[in-house]
Amino acid sequence: MRIDILTVVPELLKSPLNHSIIQRAKDKGVVEIHIHNIRDFSEDKHNKVDDYAFSGGAGMVMRLEPVVKCIEHLSEQRKYDEIIFTTPDGDQYNQKTANNLSLKENIMILCGHYKGIDQRIRDHFISKEISIGDFVLTGGELAAAIITDSVVRLIPGAMSDETSALTDSFQDNLLSPPIYTRPAEFRGWRVPDILLSGDHKKIEKWQEEQAYLRTKKLRPDLLKD
Repeated sequence: MRIDILTVVPELLKSPLNHSIIQRAKDKGVVEIHIHNIRDFSEDKHNKVDDYAFSGGAGMVMRLEPVVKCIEHLSEQRKYDEIIFTTPDGDQYNQKTANNLSLKENIMILCGHYKGIDQRIRDHFISKEISIGDFVLTGGELAAAIITDSVVRLIPGAMSDETSALTDSFQDNLLSPPIYTRPAEFRGWRVPDILLSGDHKKIEKWQEEQAYLRTKKLRPDLLKD
């Protein structure tokens, strides 16, 4: 998979995308991640990429030309399965979307910034608009990092134990059951006996029951689906 991220603040993405599972996936050749500075496509002598909105009011808007030039420059080199825009008014991001994106070959993510982007970019280039929650960030870079992280870990070969991602919360509309590790007893707090029994069928059944009970208590909305 290849992921291209378009941003006006590339520095914000360097640390999140160069460590842990993502870095190991890049080292293995499982994924390529390329960060593009939209300012490099500006014809303004100061590399300016924003301007005032025609409607007036507070806040600046990302200009059409540099964004379009960057998108078209990349699109000339390969076909993109999705061109994503990170925006508070996009579709709510969830595990199902991450699963679907992990099956794609080439993804482009445009990070929103300022007050937003010229609507014509959304009308003519964007195939999917994504929000990571009902709140506003300074820019879409953190959202792009979250999307990238959640997608990359699902790609075969990214994780040493590929089954781990399949048992994460939300994969089956359930939260994960409680988990424990050694020691079996600490300050009188014991690990449930069932987990020490060695009976894998009973353990699996207990985990399923606990996952359901936790979901019912903490996220009953998930059970509606």
